[in-house]
Amino acid sequence: MTAHRRTLSAAALSCTAVVAAPLLLTLSAAAPAQAHGAPTKPVSRAYACSPDGGSTAGTAACRAALTANGGAPFTFWDNLRVADVNGRDRAVIPDGKLCSGGLPDYRGLDIARADWPTTTLSPGARLTMTYRSTIPHTGTFKMFLTKPGYDPAEPLKWSDLPAKPFAEVKDPSMTGDAYRINMTLPSDRTGRHVLYTIWQNSSTPDTYYSCSDVVFPKAKSDGGNSGGAGSSDASASTAAQTKPAQSPTPTDAAEEPSRTAETEEAAESADSAAPQAGSTVAGAPVAATTDGSGPRYAVAGGAAAVLLAVVAALVLRLRRR
Repeated sequence: MTAHRRTLSAAALSCTAVVAAPLLLTLSAAAPAQAHGAPTKPVSRAYACSPDGGSTAGTAACRAALTANGGAPFTFWDNLRVADVNGRDRAVIPDGKLCSGGLPDYRGLDIARADWPTTTLSPGARLTMTYRSTIPHTGTFKMFLTKPGYDPAEPLKWSDLPAKPFAEVKDPSMTGDAYRINMTLPSDRTGRHVLYTIWQNSSTPDTYYSCSDVVFPKAKSDGGNSGGAGSSDASASTAAQTKPAQSPTPTDAAEEPSRTAETEEAAESADSAAPQAGSTVAGAPVAATTDGSGPRYAVAGGAAAVLLAVVAALVLRLRRR
């Protein structure tokens, strides 16, 4: 849980304890533990526009979403869930309300705009989605990508999505505070699209919905590798740098803040590949931190031994005179 949410929770609990402690204890004991989550890479609208979203929270699209939300912030970006759907997503969630799951508290996420904060992806590349969650739960993740020709200026409808997901993962393991889900992106997308994620829990009655706005650059015409499904992860990881925070409009959407999933994944791989203390690189040992028995003390000990030998020799010579 982030710092501002811990502060908010602590303040609320403190006030409640004073005025209604018995009621709070009763509700706390009766309430079941719930899993919460949303994608942070590619960044979802709820996370991007939340207080945790950083610079993206101040973009024009996020400000408009807050206004449409009645001014209520998306503090609980991980709580966009609907109970008892049981796989009937297209029957329960109305057209035009896919990003909010039909929940009034998240209605600002359904605004049709072409300037939502985006993540740049490569067509046909491998993607590792980071799906933040508070506690592990069993369930199935289904990922959909809007069809070619999708118009971001129109409300997102079920007909904008293929009938079947391009990737589906059941019961992935949780590493740290997130699920990391590997998938291969479709190779026939260019321009703006929505990566729509459905997480249907099997250990709770809840289903979670998320919209992540993504951009696929047009394929290069120089005959080079455009990051297709057959390319390596290294070549597919080439992407633009993160852009500075601005307040974009639909006409200057190219200048909006953009996150790059491939760049973040490459950085994580580089960190995990860095040599650790005590390991070797090309046969040479990497020095570790010492506690008195390491290299520096070994050198000092050798010098002292040489000095004692010289002194002993001088004493022996003086005795012989």
